[in-house]
Amino acid sequence: MSVVLQQFARAPVAGQVKSRLQPALSPEEACEVHQELVLWTNATLLASKLGPVELWTAGGAGFPVFQRCLSAGVTALRAQQGADLGARMQHAIACGLEKHERVLLVGSDCPGITAGYLQAACEQLAVADLVLGPALDGGYVLIGARRRVDAVFVDMPWGAATVLQDSLRKATAAGYRTALLPALQDIDRPEDLPVWHQLQADARLKQ
Repeated sequence: MSVVLQQFARAPVAGQVKSRLQPALSPEEACEVHQELVLWTNATLLASKLGPVELWTAGGAGFPVFQRCLSAGVTALRAQQGADLGARMQHAIACGLEKHERVLLVGSDCPGITAGYLQAACEQLAVADLVLGPALDGGYVLIGARRRVDAVFVDMPWGAATVLQDSLRKATAAGYRTALLPALQDIDRPEDLPVWHQLQADARLKQ
């Protein structure tokens, strides 16, 4: 079964990304972390070799960090479309399913996602309509779908600690078969930074 990997990323504008890392970091430092995470996630998706990788941007695609992803092997830069996060994810997944049998969509906040994690999501989609990778804060870091799952993303309290549970409840009510992956840590708050720094240090040791 063919799969497309989709990465969501916001434009790297200081003061508009990773705002919850402030004031521990300056707006410029927080923006730098955002860009590092975008590149890290993109490299993971490309290295998985599971399928083509699309980068879905919000706020414009002309930034150097996005062009670096394109040069690294991303097949397309696409603009997110929709009034809220749910609508934007609906649109991206629907576009992916027009040409592929499975879609894996991730944000750019979870460096703990590995090629093995992505592979596990693909395997779960052999039997599930919807696969979610939980985030420790109550949301999720990955969405896998093999059919349109629009009902899951309607009227969601994005950013709340109940997003995962609300999504599962909506999916069950709509008749979707669901599966969960192990929970991972997003990098959103100052207390999350040691996780990010340790991953970077581990990667340097492997080089």
